[in-house]
Amino acid sequence: MDNNSIPKAITRPKPYLLTVEYADGIKATILLSKLREECPCAVCKGEEIMGVRYTFGIQVMKPGMNELEALIPTGNYAIQARWKDGHDSGIYTWEQLKTIMQNNALSENELKALEN
Repeated sequence: MDNNSIPKAITRPKPYLLTVEYADGIKATILLSKLREECPCAVCKGEEIMGVRYTFGIQVMKPGMNELEALIPTGNYAIQARWKDGHDSGIYTWEQLKTIMQNNALSENELKALEN
């Protein structure tokens, strides 16, 4: 595991935002809806069994689905997200989380626009 993928700090500057800072100087803020959209669990992303990809239908909008209730450490390699709609099977490895943060990082202008 790359130590630069382990977060130095995880904060929520607003109820709908997540900010992660890394020791290598990278700091990114994303919408929680993006974190939920990237949930790596089999229900959300499907799973591959013997070379065949199975999906479980389209994701349905539910109250609380983008409201993060908790981030729970999983060993020393990941975090598990628990959402207010009860979904809690998504475990994000540190590498997955860093990729999600970098690919969905909001720009300063986007963050300012959210303030208005």
